[in-house]
Amino acid sequence: MIKHAYVFPGQGSQSVGMLADLSATYPIVKQTFEEASNILNYDLWKLTQEGPEEILTQTEKTQPALLAAGIAVWRIWQEQGGSKPILMAGHSFGEYSALVCAGALEFSDAVSLASDRGRFMQAVVAEGEGTMAAVLGLEDAKIIEICTDVNQGRVVSPANFNAPGQVVIAGHVDAVKWAMKQAKAAGAKRTTLLQVSVPAHSTLMRPAAEKMAERLANVTITTPTIPVIHNVDVSIKNEPADIRAALTAQIYSPVRWVETIEKMVADGVTMFFESGPGKVLTGLNKRITRKKMKTLPIVDTLTLEQALKALEVSG
Repeated sequence: MIKHAYVFPGQGSQSVGMLADLSATYPIVKQTFEEASNILNYDLWKLTQEGPEEILTQTEKTQPALLAAGIAVWRIWQEQGGSKPILMAGHSFGEYSALVCAGALEFSDAVSLASDRGRFMQAVVAEGEGTMAAVLGLEDAKIIEICTDVNQGRVVSPANFNAPGQVVIAGHVDAVKWAMKQAKAAGAKRTTLLQVSVPAHSTLMRPAAEKMAERLANVTITTPTIPVIHNVDVSIKNEPADIRAALTAQIYSPVRWVETIEKMVADGVTMFFESGPGKVLTGLNKRITRKKMKTLPIVDTLTLEQALKALEVSG
């Protein structure tokens, strides 16, 4: 039997119209979004299908949408007889989706947590004060060095180690722009300012993490039935207290995605499935594993069929 892993994307994978094709065939998609809508008190499915995009991209709206999408695809996977993965992980917020599918978090609790997490993150940094940027074609060590060199009390630090030669930095707008300039001077192929207002995974998010810790303390978390690798330290956690601590620290700590995928490969994973929406992780994983591992997204009926077929062929 093939050893496969299931991974869940984070913010940036959302899009207006996502999962529309799957919803036409599988009623569980809209049912999942309806469950979330009843908790949120607004129509999450309508928002994802009709927009407007500027509302969908607001952090407190994006995160519940990503959660519902990931859970919906996982439910279809189970309905269609997709086998149980040996490992799960989520990129940034995607970790919540992984924990729900692994049985550690109730979906209803995760929906509320998703909305609050987004709201806490948006509230701690004034609009226009924080941002993120992608740096391409520079060694991780050099980017860390550049970020460390910033002074005068401004914050910029690595936020996502996404793939070899692809790191996202986050912090104060002026510090991020300074680091981008230094990265270009050091030989970076490209630096791109991202269209976000929240400097996620930077120390500016510590106040949001403190609020999130209070919320998590009142939510039931159980030992996952499928091991989940956590972003913050690339480890599997079984104790509820340790999972709460990881989810709290995750908000202001970098996403160590390269190491996460490398650990999965070391643990025997030979195929990855990305539980929609989008194909961001599929692209990153191919770069990390240098295309040696099959990585398949599940975003519509065609890709679902391809994923299930891949398991049959390899099984």
